[in-house]
Amino acid sequence: MNYQSIRYLLGWVISVEAGLLVLPVVVALIYGESEGVVFLICAAGAALIGTLLRIRKPANSHIYAKEGFVIVALSWVLLSIIGALPLCISGAIPSYIDSLFEIVSGFTTTGASILRDVESMPNSVLFWRSFSHWIGGMGVLVFMLAILPLAGGYNIHLMRAESPGPSVGKLVPRLRKTAKLLYIMYIVLTVAELLFLLFGGMPLFDSVCTALGTAGTGGFGIKGDSMAGYSVYIQIVVTIFMFLFGVNFTFYYFIINKKWRDAFKMEEVRAYAGIFIAAVVLITANIVIEAGGDIGTSIKDAAFSVSSIMTTTGFSTADFDKWPTLSKTILVIIMFGGACAGSTGGGIKISRIMLYIKQAKVEVMQSIHSRSVYSIKMEGKPVGAKVLQGTNAFLIVYIVIFVLSLMIISWDDFGFTTSFTSVAAMINNIGPGLGMVGPSGNYADFSILSKCVMIMDMLVGRLEIFPILLLFAPVTWKK
Repeated sequence: MNYQSIRYLLGWVISVEAGLLVLPVVVALIYGESEGVVFLICAAGAALIGTLLRIRKPANSHIYAKEGFVIVALSWVLLSIIGALPLCISGAIPSYIDSLFEIVSGFTTTGASILRDVESMPNSVLFWRSFSHWIGGMGVLVFMLAILPLAGGYNIHLMRAESPGPSVGKLVPRLRKTAKLLYIMYIVLTVAELLFLLFGGMPLFDSVCTALGTAGTGGFGIKGDSMAGYSVYIQIVVTIFMFLFGVNFTFYYFIINKKWRDAFKMEEVRAYAGIFIAAVVLITANIVIEAGGDIGTSIKDAAFSVSSIMTTTGFSTADFDKWPTLSKTILVIIMFGGACAGSTGGGIKISRIMLYIKQAKVEVMQSIHSRSVYSIKMEGKPVGAKVLQGTNAFLIVYIVIFVLSLMIISWDDFGFTTSFTSVAAMINNIGPGLGMVGPSGNYADFSILSKCVMIMDMLVGRLEIFPILLLFAPVTWKK
């Protein structure tokens, strides 16, 4: 274990967060809020700690897989611990556990909140919540790879540990250029949504927070009714951009480079679009037939809710907890599938679901034709045994963590629907569930134990389990 490299890179992570904490200070100055002083003090403290940690460069700066996982896991833990301080110290959220829950929900792009009256919060706090979505959406380590000349040649381990999906590769030969391309696409899409929202008459502050939350597929609202009070035009814009941020960014890279055939050959993107359309059609029909809803409004709300839940964003325009049972069942199912690998969305990921289906098909075919040899392919290319092994291991550990979390949270005795969808919302980084934690509810009434479990689930879900688990494995810390 290269402890010096870990210490050095964690110093850079904390230093980067110190710089990011300055932005809420600017917002506080604009709106004349005293909370800006707290953000400034926290930024100065983080800058001092970060500087002390990186003042001495490591003699050996190489980062291997183990160090990569540890750095990423510890980075997200430290980001959350420091990021929660201004929320607590300012008095916006007096309980530190609640502040930690809120900011972990922000960084992991979950969007679950303990706030009962979000509209009473200072604008600087609301901005920091939404900005945390944008930071966590693409990942702070990817940001560092884009702007800093870190240890050469081995940074792929940082990207693999932080980026969602069963496998991560380079878009271009140089990893730093890959990170830059990802962030350029990320920024362009964010600015594009911001401009569309402003064109629709949305106030500037609302537009900024909404664009940041959509880009990170987070879902922290700055209004009590989330997106329900905005115009139909704005709701449609947000629907479209939630869907776009749930697409694998490799698709956009192919489009930009005019590799149209490669882009539309991506099986995962085609499946993602197909699931979206099918879910919207089924839910719309169910609402119109069972509840007698207006067709136009039903299509709009169904498309928004499916896009929000499927991409694990969490915004809402309607209380889908009041929809017919079939519609709620469809939403719960797509909670688990999530968005594409290589996007800012959460969940198990469409690519993993496809691999599970393909493996099941191969098992069936081999049971019929035992002497035949079948290979599992994605986009015409064989999938390696290592990827399949990792995918299967992910599902096993995912189920174990889900069951253990459900058992602990059930002690609060809020009912099975609330408990089950709470865990699903946490580990899949969605935000709203059903029952007490539906679109019109929140997580304030859960016990401290349950909130701590949920905090861990959110981190486990965003980093896709293994980086967090490795922190608790004794073998990780051996030299």
